[in-house]
Amino acid sequence: MSKPIISIRNVTKRFGEVVAVDHVDLDIVENEFFALLGPSGCGKTTLLRMIAGFETPTEGEILIDDEDMAQTPPNLRPVNMVFQSYAVFPHMTVADNVAYGLRVTGTPQGEITPRVAEALEMVQLDRFGARKPDQLSGGQRQRVALARALVKRPRVLLMDEPLSALDAKLREQMQLELARLQQTVGITFIIVTHDQDEALSMADRIAVMESGLVRQVATPDRLYEHPSSRFVADFIGKVNLLDGRVTGARGKSVSIDVAGVGKVSLPFNAEAAGDVAVAVRPEKVRVSTAKPKGGAVAVNGEITDWAYYGDTSHMFVNTSDGLRLSVTVQNETRTTVDNVDLGDRIWLSWQPEDMLLLTE
Repeated sequence: MSKPIISIRNVTKRFGEVVAVDHVDLDIVENEFFALLGPSGCGKTTLLRMIAGFETPTEGEILIDDEDMAQTPPNLRPVNMVFQSYAVFPHMTVADNVAYGLRVTGTPQGEITPRVAEALEMVQLDRFGARKPDQLSGGQRQRVALARALVKRPRVLLMDEPLSALDAKLREQMQLELARLQQTVGITFIIVTHDQDEALSMADRIAVMESGLVRQVATPDRLYEHPSSRFVADFIGKVNLLDGRVTGARGKSVSIDVAGVGKVSLPFNAEAAGDVAVAVRPEKVRVSTAKPKGGAVAVNGEITDWAYYGDTSHMFVNTSDGLRLSVTVQNETRTTVDNVDLGDRIWLSWQPEDMLLLTE
């Protein structure tokens, strides 16, 4: 990995009796798109605000470019922040909004004009400089806020839920634009979000937070396919979580008695004993009207609920052993899967290697 531009060392933040951030250690490297992901109240925004200098750690230290930021006010840190509300000035034109920070810091006018033009071109608003914010769409106002932050040429751009106010289609478009922009400008982006799809689609690495703690830091594919705990598995995407108990181990595999499924043998390279959780993602599950053959894990049940999303369908199946399993089916044709419907009994199956063993 590249050299860390931000090092967070044993940082804790307390508000009275409430521990908002709990002994967090993180390194964020140069030119990385890094996401702080977690549910509301997990401490991710507080951590971002401490990096920006708007909050002070109760314990620990934050270093930017190897310099301790404890005595450095927000306006002197090599970072800039884009807020959830955009905070663009309604009475100013787009160009004046972008130029505002440069004028406040005394940048010569001869330098301001080309830098504003460059920033607007980065966010594809170079033809909108004379407009007022109320003449722009939500996505365009978001890009004005980005340009205003980028024009200061920060080493790190901090973003707090920057896409939450946008509708679903525009949010997806802006996710792609942010990822493209980060690669274009080559600076470090740190985004706070509770939206797992947003983090997975944009970030190089993600820190999943819960109750002030960082539960796992990994690349998007690693988080999804190899979560370290039940919380991470359940928070990242949809998942079927099943209770199990380890009954034996041999070499690089472990035998588990899974509730409602029976005995299965899974590949596993670490130690495991006692009660565990076993997980399988809904898209890894196959649907059939006949009992599958071969080495697949298979259970029989009744379709109780069905949600149609266009490109996919999501069904829920109750088994006679008390399991409720979810299945994601790709709608590759214009007909339903094997012509099954609500109330039908079907077989669900998956490969043992597609199951996740979670010991935490």
